Amino acid sequence: MFDAGRYLQRIGCAGETGVDIATLRKLHKHHLMAIPYNGVTENYEDGVDLVDIDEDAMFETTVMNGQGGTCFQLNRLFFRLLSELGYEVTLMAARTAEGAEAFALDVEHMFSRVALDGQEWLVDVGYPGPSYIEPLLVTDAVQTQYRCQYRLVDRGNEIALQRRGAVTRWSVVYTFTMESRQWSDWKEMEDLLREILAEERPRDGREILCGRSFENGQAVLKGRRYLTVRDGREQAHTITDDNEHRALIDGILSGRPG
Repeated sequence: MFDAGRYLQRIGCAGETGVDIATLRKLHKHHLMAIPYNGVTENYEDGVDLVDIDEDAMFETTVMNGQGGTCFQLNRLFFRLLSELGYEVTLMAARTAEGAEAFALDVEHMFSRVALDGQEWLVDVGYPGPSYIEPLLVTDAVQTQYRCQYRLVDRGNEIALQRRGAVTRWSVVYTFTMESRQWSDWKEMEDLLREILAEERPRDGREILCGRSFENGQAVLKGRRYLTVRDGREQAHTITDDNEHRALIDGILSGRPG
């Protein structure tokens, strides 16, 4: 069963039940460090369920067993945790560049925002990265985290979340609106995934996607491309050796990224 106390203990935040920005920052960062984004072992042999999910069963596998998951599992569970702790949480939807190409849907990526002391914060523990490690204030100002910069750019009918590292240019993480969402809004995404899986396309290494944060950065493995960000400095290379590839997957999922 879902249990907030066990959840907090699992992410290294036992007893952190305050409703304030300091606690929210700690919960967010520790979650990203403790529970990986994991699209590696994801399978839909029992069907695709993004809307009607057994949160209790998902809690055990995703959080307590440390398996991790995608935005649909991680951000949904984090939404529930924050709600049970007393935070004012609103469900949000975004469109990533890759998602726009693959699905052409505005309601694709799932994340949340928190209203706290007259300010609003973006919270997202279900994006593989690189992205923000601590909550991001909804503001026009440029924000810095671990020598990476972030800004929200108004594009009229949507907002672009942009990021740049210490020596890289601005790039879009995802685009979104401030519209509040509900779980059923992902039904179209669910149906589309079912259609794609019905084609029985073979899975291969190009579809591997996993990531985890650490104290001053993140590690992301997408297919054969391995990216690390440490204090804003990025290093990326292509993995050609199968043993190294498996070791990197194991390292991210176990909490020992290379």
